[in-house]
Amino acid sequence: MTKTVLIATTNKGKQAEIFILLENENYILRTPQDQLISLEVNESGSTYAENAGLKAAAFCKASGLPALADDSGLEVNALDRAPGLFSARFSIKPNATDADRCTLLINKLKSIPGPWKARFVCTMAFALPDGNTYYSHGICRGEIIPEERGSGGFGYDPVFLCEGTNRTMAELGMLEKNRISHRAKAMEGILPYMRSALT
Repeated sequence: MTKTVLIATTNKGKQAEIFILLENENYILRTPQDQLISLEVNESGSTYAENAGLKAAAFCKASGLPALADDSGLEVNALDRAPGLFSARFSIKPNATDADRCTLLINKLKSIPGPWKARFVCTMAFALPDGNTYYSHGICRGEIIPEERGSGGFGYDPVFLCEGTNRTMAELGMLEKNRISHRAKAMEGILPYMRSALT
């Protein structure tokens, strides 16, 4: 089987992290942009795994390549684990930016006593053209802070203080982030399946 893998996301922040996480695996990594694939997957699942699986399967079918997708979210204890599955769609503002979503999150927490414990969650799905799909899950614990800090990362990274570091995810360098993040932990779990399938 080919060692070419499609990274099944158009999110450039995710692409950058995944490319680095896989840089020692000797795979040929492609993106939907490289393959001229324009695909909107309806994330209709009720779990991260279901959504990741839907994306991986759709991109695998469209490209004919093994496809690696993830679904991830921020879960805040004080908001009953919201925004969770809807983290990227948290704001109803048209064309909402990452900053818009961070501001909305902090505004919803202002009337609730802190600390605002939270966790980032990621499930990865690796879909093969033979119809098999493999899954792995990762969690990074921390808390939400009331102001943005740091210029790295994307999404809610500037307001997520990583447990045990006293730094936000956006203040971590990419190498450090890729040791402790939810996506890094999910990748660690999916790699044995990828290595086995792509030998």
